[in-house]
Formats: sequence, structure tokens, C-alpha cells
Amino acid sequence: MNPLEWFGRQALFAFDPETAHGISIAALKSGLPVCGGAPSSERLKTRLCGLEFPSPLGMAAGYDKNGEVPDALLGLGFGFAEVGTVTPLSQPGNPKPRIFRLTGDEAVINRLGFNNEGHDRCLLRMKARAGRPGVVGVNIGANKDSPDRFADYELGVKRFASLASYLTVNISSPNTPGLRNMQARESLAELLSRVIAARAAVTPAGAKPVPVFLKIAPDLVEAELADIAAEVKEKAIDGVIVSNTTLSRAGLKGTAHAGEAGGLSGKPLFERSTIVLARMRKLLGPEMAIVGVGGVNSAETVLEKVRAGADLVQLYTGMIYAGPSLPGRIVKELARFAENQGLASLRDIRDTRLAHWADQPL
Repeated sequence: MNPLEWFGRQALFAFDPETAHGISIAALKSGLPVCGGAPSSERLKTRLCGLEFPSPLGMAAGYDKNGEVPDALLGLGFGFAEVGTVTPLSQPGNPKPRIFRLTGDEAVINRLGFNNEGHDRCLLRMKARAGRPGVVGVNIGANKDSPDRFADYELGVKRFASLASYLTVNISSPNTPGLRNMQARESLAELLSRVIAARAAVTPAGAKPVPVFLKIAPDLVEAELADIAAEVKEKAIDGVIVSNTTLSRAGLKGTAHAGEAGGLSGKPLFERSTIVLARMRKLLGPEMAIVGVGGVNSAETVLEKVRAGADLVQLYTGMIYAGPSLPGRIVKELARFAENQGLASLRDIRDTRLAHWADQPL
């Protein structure tokens, strides 16, 4: 972190986390901060699900909930950006305060609860950027008080299929009561069937359907992972994102805010999320697209996710602590690593530590 970013972080950390987040979005909308981004590298280009990613590093969902700054995020050096989670109707989310910094652990606990402006506002923004370059995915969810959550996901697919580079079905947030129950096999089977049918209904004849990814929780046991893998393969879902935040508090050094309800993200999530990633790779096989998320804050953590089975990697909390130049720095270091190792692509090292991670206890 350079001195300017250090002072910027000190200034932002003087505000409560949610206010600081709003300031960072406003800064990106205004054209600040000005970071160097990342030079293009043929060695980092990744083709997956028919999409061309300039690098495998992306911004995870949860930061740009309303699709306000995806192009600004790409300008920071991310190879792709995922907006959302967006629900059909706007909703305020859970009562404040609902975001807590665990600074000593480089972690965050949040219980936001899918606070967002709803489909209509995000749709306007996605339509306004139509035709621009860059991979921008849309993460879709269900309203807390929806009478039919399956229908909420169907509607999200139908509304965003023509505008998103890919869609993510998010059923893994711990902050919407009952949402994670949709990961159970019977519910998941119905959800994925309806999502795929909704996609087919809006895909023009002869056109390639928009890729659909499923985002899962890290707090799953082996049998649950096996059920999810079976349904993903049976329903021909394009990929899996591993993982969302955790309810576990294992490994925390500090006690301040550790007892707050919500999902934990950041550095302490790296190990468990990477174990789940590797186990899903073994269950899904070598061809399924997998995105690794959780505890990513450096080039080395990106590389370790790839070694554990990830095709793409996302971060969010890491940038809170390391500053907006983090994605550009990581991409430069990845390019340098690939060149020094003589790699044509980072795919060359994928799965090289799959067994190591998959064999670790959950």
C-alpha cells in the first residue's frame, strides 16, 4: 500500500464501515481514485464458458450491489466485475449497524441482508453500458419477504440474461432467513430446473445462452457438497462460485465484534473456502468452471486458489484493507510469475495442489 492509499484508508476507517463503503462508491463514480490498472498479458487471458477474461482476477459481488461502477472497477485492473446481489424489489436490508471491521484479522462481518435498489434501477444501468467492453456478471437473489423465491430467481434470469456477461444464482448468503436451505438437494433441483427453463425462454433461437453460475456457502459438509455437485451436473449449470461468507469464527485472533451475527469474509476465510473449492473440483471434474473466492489478498493467494482448482478468482474484503491499487498490483505480479515460470497460461498450474487442499479436514 502506497502512502496515499495508507492515508486514504485511515480517513475511510474514521467512518463507520457502511458510510466508508458509500464514500468509496462515490469516489469511483467521480473518477477517483486514479490507479495504474494493469497491463494486458497474453499469459493471463482466460477463456471460460465462451467468455474472454483479460485476467482471472475479478471483483466479487457485494461491493457494487446496484451496478453503479462496474466499468470503474475494471479500470482498477480487475479482469471482470460482478454486480449485485440484486433482488426484484428494492429492500433496505437488515437494521444498522450491520457491517463490522475485524482489523487485526483483516476480516469483516456483515449482515446486510441483500440491501439493494431492485431490478429496475440496476437494469437501467446495465442497459446504459450495453455494448461497452468488459466482462460484467450480475448476481441475482430473492426478496426477504417474497411469496415465491424460485420465481424471484426466474425473473432475475429473464430480466438480465441479455445484458449480463454471466449470471450468478446466489442462495448462499447467511443474512436472508431460510435462503441457504435452497442448497438442499430437493430445493436446489427445483431452483436450477426453473432457472435453466427461464434462460431458455429468453434465449433467441441459435444464440448462445448466457452462462449461469451457482454461488455456494463454505459451511457445507461433504454429503451436501456431493448433492450440489450432482444437481449442478444434471442441470448443466455452467459453473460454481466457491464461496460466500462463513458463519464460522474459527481462527480469529481478535475478539472485538467476533460475536456479531452475520457472515465473515476476509483473510480467515481463505483456508476453509479453498478446501471446499478443491473438494468441489474433485466432485465436478476437470471441465466445470469454478470461481474461487474467500480470503484473497495477494498474488500468492490467487495462485493458491488456482492450484486448488479455480479457473477464476474473486476478491472484495482484501481491497478494504490493501487499497484500490490491489487488483492492479496482483495482476502485475501474476503476469510476472507466469513469465518467470514459462507458463503459457495460469491454467498450467491449475489442480497442482488439488489433492493437498481436498484432503484437509473441514
